[in-house]
Amino acid sequence: MVPPPDESTTLRPTQFLGVFRYSKRAIELVWTTNRRLTLGFGLATLVAAVLPAAAAWVGRHIVDAVVAASAAAQEGASWRDVGQPVLYWIGVEGVVMAALAASQRAIAVCQSLLQAQLGFRVNEMILEKAVTLELAQFEDSEFYDKLTRARRQASTRPVSLVTKTFGLMQNLISIATFAVLLLGFSPWAVALLVVAGLPAFIVEAKFSGDAFQLFRWRSPESRKQMYLESVMANDAYAKEVQIFGLGPHLLGKYREIFGRHYAQDRSLTLRRGAWGFVLGLVSTAAFYGAYAWIGVAAVMSRITLGEMTMYLLLFKQGQAAVAASLSAIGGMYEDNLYLSNLYEYLEQPVPELSGATMVGKDSSAGVRFDNVTFSYPGTDSPAVRNIDLEIKPGRALALVGDNGSGKTTLIKLLTRLYEPDEGQILLEGVPMSEWDPVVLRRKIAVVFQDFARYQFLAGENIGVGDIEAVDDEERWRSSAERGLAAPFLEGLPDGYKTQLGRWFFAGRELSGGQWQKVALSRAFMRRDADIFVLDEPTAAMDAAAEAQVFDHVRSMTEDDMVILISHRFSTVRMADDIIVMDEGRITDRGSHEELMDKGGRYAELFRLQQRGYL
Repeated sequence: MVPPPDESTTLRPTQFLGVFRYSKRAIELVWTTNRRLTLGFGLATLVAAVLPAAAAWVGRHIVDAVVAASAAAQEGASWRDVGQPVLYWIGVEGVVMAALAASQRAIAVCQSLLQAQLGFRVNEMILEKAVTLELAQFEDSEFYDKLTRARRQASTRPVSLVTKTFGLMQNLISIATFAVLLLGFSPWAVALLVVAGLPAFIVEAKFSGDAFQLFRWRSPESRKQMYLESVMANDAYAKEVQIFGLGPHLLGKYREIFGRHYAQDRSLTLRRGAWGFVLGLVSTAAFYGAYAWIGVAAVMSRITLGEMTMYLLLFKQGQAAVAASLSAIGGMYEDNLYLSNLYEYLEQPVPELSGATMVGKDSSAGVRFDNVTFSYPGTDSPAVRNIDLEIKPGRALALVGDNGSGKTTLIKLLTRLYEPDEGQILLEGVPMSEWDPVVLRRKIAVVFQDFARYQFLAGENIGVGDIEAVDDEERWRSSAERGLAAPFLEGLPDGYKTQLGRWFFAGRELSGGQWQKVALSRAFMRRDADIFVLDEPTAAMDAAAEAQVFDHVRSMTEDDMVILISHRFSTVRMADDIIVMDEGRITDRGSHEELMDKGGRYAELFRLQQRGYL
C-alpha cells in the first residue's frame, strides 16, 4: 500500500524555487515547437493584460459623465448638449471590451493548437528515447516506473507551464496597471491587495507538493493497474481469462488498487479544500474591508462616484489578478514537479555501443566465447559463468539444458543486447566490443521463442527483418519462400497485403506454427547474415515439422553458422556440435553419438524423451 506524504518526503518551502529549473526548458520546448503560435500567444496575453485597467478607467469616465449629465439636465440643459460625453465613453468601452474578447479568444486558440502540437512533440521525444535504450533498462522495474511517470501527464505539462507563465505575466502587468490607478486612492490599498492572497497561495503550493509525492509513489501500482486493464481487454489473454474465470478476480484487484488511490486522493482533496476555504475567507474579508473604506471615502466626498466605481472595480479585479498570479505560480511549481518526471526519463543515461570495425580479420574464425561470465543487473549469481565456446562457419551448434541454464543468455550476449562482465566474445577474430554495432547486428539473424507478432500487413511482418528493405515486396516473397511461409501467405485474401492479427479491421489471425514461419522468414530478410540463431522458434510445431524446418534452414545456410536451442532431441541430434548447459556452465559437449556414448545428462534426457514417443 502506498503511504501518505509525510514531512520527510514532502517538498518544503526551501525547495520551492529549485523545482522551477525546468521552466526555461519547457518554454524553449514550446518555442521550438511553433514559434509563430508562441509569439501570437505572448502578444495576445500582453493585450489582455492592459485592457482590464483601461476598461476600469473608461468606466470611471462613464459614471462621472452620467452624474454630470444628470446634474446638467436638472438645471435645464438638453440631452443633446450633455449626453454626448456619455455616449462617447460608452463607445470607447465597447471597443475596449471587444479587443479584450478578441485577445482572450486568441489566447484560447493559440493554447489549443500548441497543446495538440506539443502533446505529439513530447510523446515523440519519449519514443525517440525509448528506441535508444538498452534491453537491461526495459527489464528493470524501476525504469518502467520512470517511463510510466514520463508518459502520464508529461505531454500536457509543458504547454500548461507556458500557459501559466504567460498568464502570470498577464496578471502581473494587470496588477501593475491597477496599482498605478489605486495609488491615487491610497498606497495601503495596493499593499492590502497583494498581501490578502498570500495565505491561500501557501496552502496551494503545499498541497501541490503532496499531490506530486502521491503521484510518484503510486507509479508501481499505477503500472500494475494498467497491466490488469491490458489483461482483461487484450486478445492475447482473452482465452485464459474466460476459461479460468479470471474476470471477477482481476476486477477485484483492479478495484482494490483504485480504492487505495481514491482514499488517498479523497483525504488530500478534503484537506486541500478545507484549508483553501478557510484561508480564502481572508481574501473575502480584505475585499469587503476595502469596499467599506472606498464607500466611506465616497460618502465623505473625498472621491467622486466615478472614482468610487473605478476603485471598487480595480480592487476586485486586482484581487482576482493577485489570486490568479499566485495560483499560476503554484501551478508552475506543480508543473515543474511533473516535468521533472519527463526530464528524469529523457536524461536516463544510455551507454553507447562503441566500435568501428566493419570487416573481420579472419572470416574462417567464426565466433569464440573466451571465459565469459555475466550476471543480470540486480542479481547475485551469474546467469552464465566461465563459458569457453567456439562456432565455426558451416557448422550447426545446438544448446541444450533445463530452463534457466543460460542458453538464451548466451544469445543475448552474442547479439550485444548485454555486455559480458568478464571475458570477451570474438567474431572473425575481432572482439565484439570493437565491431560497429550496426554492421555486427546485420551479420546476425535471430528468431527468438517470444518473437514479435506485429499487427502489420503480412509482408511488413517479414520486411521488418531488414529495415532498409522493409517495403521491398520482392524481398518479402523471396524471404517467405526461404522461411516456408509463402504457401499460406499467398493464400490469404490480399496475399502479402493482408492485415495480420485481430486488432485492426479485416485482420486475419495465423496459427502458432504459421506465425513461427513468418518469424523465420523475417530472419531470412537479412541477406548479409553469417549467423542464424533459432531460439526455440518452432515450439508451436510438432516434432516432424520442426525437424523439417531445421533441415531446411541448414540447406539454406550451408556456409553459415547456425545456433539452435530446442528441447526436442530429435532435432538437436541433427546438429554438428551439441553443448549441454546446467546452471550457467557448460557441463558437456560433443556430437550426438559422442554424448550418447558418455552416458551423461544428455543421454539421460534423450532416452527420457525417447520413451515418450514409444
